[in-house]
Amino acid sequence: MSKDFPFGTFSPDHLKDIKDGIHAFNQQNYWECHELLEDLWIEQRNDPARNVYWAIIQVANSLYHIENKNLTGALSQLKKAKEKFQRCEDQNILTDLVYRFLDWEEFKQLAFSIPENASDLNKFDKLYSFKFSNYPY
Repeated sequence: MSKDFPFGTFSPDHLKDIKDGIHAFNQQNYWECHELLEDLWIEQRNDPARNVYWAIIQVANSLYHIENKNLTGALSQLKKAKEKFQRCEDQNILTDLVYRFLDWEEFKQLAFSIPENASDLNKFDKLYSFKFSNYPY
């Protein structure tokens, strides 16, 4: 790890590691995204930067529930994802790579724009159509 990316912060290696999961997310293969990133999340259990993966996993799970018209499951997973977004900030995990290549501000804003008591699936439309458009790999 270089001095620019100390242990526990999101580094270029993390960005490369999530390539397949990001591709699956962008193809709206949310369950596959979950599976691919979960493997990394487990492997890197001692690295706080894995919370970035966890946020993406839980948003993907939420969107998977939306595909299955399960609003309760979608809201539950989204609530957990919002906690991970906050944890990433609280633990100083985020680096410029997250903002630049994972469109983090937009991604987070879309997640937080959905109220915890949303009463219809349409509230997820913008998040459902989100793509990591700046991802370099």
